[in-house]
Amino acid sequence: MRCQLRMPWKKNEPMDLRIEFCCKALRGGNFRALCREYGISAKTGYKWQQRFLREGVGGMEEESRRPRSHAQSLGEEEICRMVGLKVAHPHWGARKIRELYLRQHGRAASESSFKRVLERSGLTQKRKVRVATQRGRLCSGRTAQGANEVWTVDFKGWWYSGLQRCEPLTVRDEYSRYLLELRALENARSVTVQKRFERLFECYGLPEAIRSDNGSPFASRSAVHGLSRLSAWWVALGIDLERGRPGHPQDNGAHERLHRDISLELQCLGRIDQNSLELWRQEFNQQRPHEALGMRCPE
Repeated sequence: MRCQLRMPWKKNEPMDLRIEFCCKALRGGNFRALCREYGISAKTGYKWQQRFLREGVGGMEEESRRPRSHAQSLGEEEICRMVGLKVAHPHWGARKIRELYLRQHGRAASESSFKRVLERSGLTQKRKVRVATQRGRLCSGRTAQGANEVWTVDFKGWWYSGLQRCEPLTVRDEYSRYLLELRALENARSVTVQKRFERLFECYGLPEAIRSDNGSPFASRSAVHGLSRLSAWWVALGIDLERGRPGHPQDNGAHERLHRDISLELQCLGRIDQNSLELWRQEFNQQRPHEALGMRCPE
């Protein structure tokens, strides 16, 4: 009597066994029971059945698992283009570089190929893995579901541009990632910052909430509910306040990442002016691929 339970298929299983399974599967009946009889999963059974219908008997052969392409098989011209884009944008990762290459040439190698090329060229370094720790949050945890729901604001840590101190104000729409403001102000006083926000409100309207840290001029440790002159003005306009915990910049992590990009791509240049800041803001909004947006631009 024929045994009803077969051994699981192996990599080099004879083709006739697969053909036999597919023929039985096409007759109908309990497909999962048939898979159990042949010692395979339903996923494997469906794979062979679809291949049999698409390619016939020839599709029952085991396909090569070798990658269709790899970094070593790329042409010299293609590699030079990759390296050229990386040199033009030294602080962008392989994923962003690949997106730019795809926009310019219509097709591109895999992301892993870009990583290997850039690593072998000495243009990238592997990130150090840091162990994340669980921390609670004191803010409401509100997440923007549309544009103008939540703006994030902060001052980038200062540096010297020539002999002048530069500490730009940064304002960003949390949902669209659009950088609304990158402005080197003469000072960080409430009156000065309020004037810039008046211009922003005229251009983009009022947000529902503004997320900031607990530093001046966004908050005051000595005032009731931490209201500074600036944040009290926001509340009077009907804007909700979202604040992170004191000393925890990760509560506004996406905005801090923006500051990291500014440090890598602007601060290192030394002497810059407002025109340089504005050009960088335009590139950030109109050219730079954003991973959180599916490699699209905010605008």
